Amino acid sequence: MAMLEVKDLEVYYGVIQAIKGISFEVNEGEIIALIGSNGAGKTTTLQTITGLITPKKGSVTFEGKNITKVPAHKIVEMGIAHVPEGRRVFAQLTVYQNLKMGAYTRKDKGEIEESLQKVYRRFPRLEERKNQMAGTLSGGEQQMLAMGRALMSNPRIILMDEPSMGLSPILVNEIFDIIQSVSAGGTTVLLVEQNAKKALAIADRAYVLETGRIVQEGRAADLMDDESIKKAYLGE
Repeated sequence: MAMLEVKDLEVYYGVIQAIKGISFEVNEGEIIALIGSNGAGKTTTLQTITGLITPKKGSVTFEGKNITKVPAHKIVEMGIAHVPEGRRVFAQLTVYQNLKMGAYTRKDKGEIEESLQKVYRRFPRLEERKNQMAGTLSGGEQQMLAMGRALMSNPRIILMDEPSMGLSPILVNEIFDIIQSVSAGGTTVLLVEQNAKKALAIADRAYVLETGRIVQEGRAADLMDDESIKKAYLGE
């Protein structure tokens, strides 16, 4: 059984249909990439999975439970974390306060502290800047903070929306290294990323979204070699 299963999903904004009956699955331990151009429906898909948008039709199943109508905060409690596009850190709070916000659904103080130390080990810069206001961090540091905050909920699966957006090439490499280490640490990853080349390089499998439909799917390595993908998304 797949860890996460999206089936026949349809999502509308008013009369405009953004998602047109997509189906895909994510197995435990995988890195899955969702690639596609702007407006393809990638962000909408992640927001529907995490309960921020209610679909008109279709279902989302997580570890055998239908979560289609479950409120967003309950979905976090179940083990799904979301790193939103544009980072969305709490600018007026410190780095430490932002990280603590990520653990708001958890009760055990000892376990929360353990997670905090784990985040600091993974992102040493966040520990160095723990008392700094999040709004004063660089773009790369804010992205690390958004990822660290999501990891504070101790997720089984983490959904990342455009983690490399607006970052320098060096930082992009660093962020992708971190995504791989998160995966190696036992957290399943569903990655939405405009940098298709980078995404396919670390993913196990990928789905290609075009105007709300999945038009191609397969092993990431195979899609890397696909002529139509190269032309459309890899700039080759």
